[in-house]
Amino acid sequence: WQAAEPKFAMAESVRAALALVARGEAPLGIVYSTDAKVEPGVRIVGTFPADSHPAIIYPVAATATAKPEAASYLAFLRSSAARTIFEKYGFAFLVSPTT
Repeated sequence: WQAAEPKFAMAESVRAALALVARGEAPLGIVYSTDAKVEPGVRIVGTFPADSHPAIIYPVAATATAKPEAASYLAFLRSSAARTIFEKYGFAFLVSPTT
C-alpha cells in the first residue's frame, strides 16, 4: 500500500475520484466498477476479489410518507425492463422480475 497510495486519487467521494482520474489529475482511483464502465476517460486496471469486501447492495423501499407514484416506480424497478437496464450498466439484479 505504501508504494501505491501516492498514485491514488484521494477524494471526498467515488464520483470525485473518478473525475480526477478521467481528467488525468490522478493516475489511479478506487471506484465502483459500474461507474468506471460508463466513464470513457478511464480504464479498469484491476479489481478487488469479491470475497475481500462485503457485497455492495443498493436497497430500495418506499417511506411511510411516499407519494402514491412511488408504488408504480417500485413495481418498475422489479420489472424485466429494469433488469435489462441494470444489467446493461453492470449491476446484478437480485430479485426475480415480476413482469
